[in-house]
Amino acid sequence: MISVLPRLYLGSATDAENPQQLHENGITHVLTVDSKAPTTLDLFKTKFVRLFDEACADLLSCLPECLNFVKEAHEVSESSILVHCHAGVSRSAAVITAYLMSTENLPFEDAYARLQAIKANVKINDEFVKQLELFEAMGCQVDMTCSIYKQYRLQKVTEKYPELQKLPREVFASDPSSLGQTAETLYRCRKCRRSLFRATSILSHVVGDGPAAFAHKKLNSATSALDLKKCTSYFVEPVQWMEETLLGVMDGQLLCPKCSSKLGCFNWYGEQCSCGRWVTPAFQVHKNRVDEVKAVQIRGIQT
Repeated sequence: MISVLPRLYLGSATDAENPQQLHENGITHVLTVDSKAPTTLDLFKTKFVRLFDEACADLLSCLPECLNFVKEAHEVSESSILVHCHAGVSRSAAVITAYLMSTENLPFEDAYARLQAIKANVKINDEFVKQLELFEAMGCQVDMTCSIYKQYRLQKVTEKYPELQKLPREVFASDPSSLGQTAETLYRCRKCRRSLFRATSILSHVVGDGPAAFAHKKLNSATSALDLKKCTSYFVEPVQWMEETLLGVMDGQLLCPKCSSKLGCFNWYGEQCSCGRWVTPAFQVHKNRVDEVKAVQIRGIQT
């Protein structure tokens, strides 16, 4: 067990199984981030978060509850907290690194280096490193409405359900056609006017390298470099009307649920945008197949 900040300790399962040592260090709270819960902590306030130290593990979604527990304990002057996993090297180190990032306003690299300077054997696994970098990109919080987080969750779903026979309901955004009148910007089928998705369902991406990304293809001379830098499609999160189409299938067409006109395509392994950026997974709706509809307030009447 080692002190990272006053009243904040990083340790292992062995430390958590030693009540005498915990009392000597003034520990009142214990956060366990491991595959199994400890059994010797009846005299402490505890929280157990089940997480495996492996590439498919979803640390990012667990961070809010972990950080809230640490913050609640650490902000009380009479309390001290131990954060531990099995070895005190990866999972618990990742949580404490995230805590340093959020409370000390540190970028990931600085927070990680600071922790390694305190405990030399800390080695956060590569997948957790990527997730902490996403955490930094979201402003050191887990913003579930952010396109970065939505894209991340879709990638995790692909890993967890490789056959795609079952998908959690929370993966799918609400069908805007069932929501009634809304002030949100909607996108409708150009042919039949059926509402398809909201602006908040669009997953933005960094524009790619344009022609350089298509060096492997023989380009039509009529296709300009400027055209190849443009995004001609929207990449969106799955919407409820897509569910039947997506189950058990890795790729295919996206058709309007009302008139069956082709809107675009999907591929859980990803697709290349016209700008050259590869998007994974990809639910691609061509811009020329939909119309953007914005709510306008006119003399108190919404249209």
